[in-house]
Amino acid sequence: MTLTLSGIHHLTAVTAEAAKNLNFYTQTLGMRLIKKTVNQDDTTAYHLFYGDGVASPGADLTFFDFNTGREKRGTHSVTRTGLRVDSEETLNWWKEHLQTHNVGTSAIKERAGHVSLDFEDFEGQRFRMVIDNANKVIPWAKSPVPADKQIIGLGPITMSVPRLDRTEAVLTQVMNMRKVRTYPAKERSGEVHVFEMGEGGPSAELHVAVEPDLPVTQPGAGGVHHVAFRTPDQDTLRQWVRRVGEFGLRSSGEVERFYFTSLYFREPNGILFEIATDVPGFAADEPMETLGESLALPPFLEGRRASIEANLKPLV
Repeated sequence: MTLTLSGIHHLTAVTAEAAKNLNFYTQTLGMRLIKKTVNQDDTTAYHLFYGDGVASPGADLTFFDFNTGREKRGTHSVTRTGLRVDSEETLNWWKEHLQTHNVGTSAIKERAGHVSLDFEDFEGQRFRMVIDNANKVIPWAKSPVPADKQIIGLGPITMSVPRLDRTEAVLTQVMNMRKVRTYPAKERSGEVHVFEMGEGGPSAELHVAVEPDLPVTQPGAGGVHHVAFRTPDQDTLRQWVRRVGEFGLRSSGEVERFYFTSLYFREPNGILFEIATDVPGFAADEPMETLGESLALPPFLEGRRASIEANLKPLV
């Protein structure tokens, strides 16, 4: 049986303003704060997770709170994050809603094979809202956004590379993705290549733009740190660890994050990939009803709670 990824697990981006970030994603975008924790490799920084009503894998948009300047855009980077909604009627609602909150938007039209709406957050984080007819909203009851208009989850994800060949080899030969189509890049010359995982659809698409004339991105707020792909459990993750090693890619090996188990490696153009398990999930240490309401620390950090809390800025 072929080892396959089922889609996007989460995407982790960078903010320099955690309190403003929290307000934008919970109040303007209406997502649920499903986990308020810290970066396990730098506990002075928050790691905020936003998702749907029950913290489903594939719906997690997460942020590291780093003291940094703005990203300088370029290639060798993830450039746009898809957010899925259920219909064109919902896209029209979002266009009006975002404009009411002083968030500029594009026109609603077909882009990259999906009817979509583009916008950016207050730090320049780039999003594309697309229609997903195959999945339904799992709403958060306390969201300011009506239940039927809330975000379903992530995807597609778009990344930029200066050359395709070695990246395509990793995606298709190592990660078992399928190349399904290409389309012309609208913003500049070149092509975008679409790779698909699992059963396909917008929740399982990775779009790779080939843009050799762009400068190399300089990371910062408004940029993306890494993108993660879904695997069911630790058994399949360990198969991925072996597979990545067999192809000669340097990796982190198995990393225990408590809410999921991960494998990290960089594709040939330097973009950080993660493969993460769907289990155990974010209710491993908090009741589902109160996710995100207090600072959660995995057991291996719990003994340092007092010092960690002392070094964090208030979010409100």
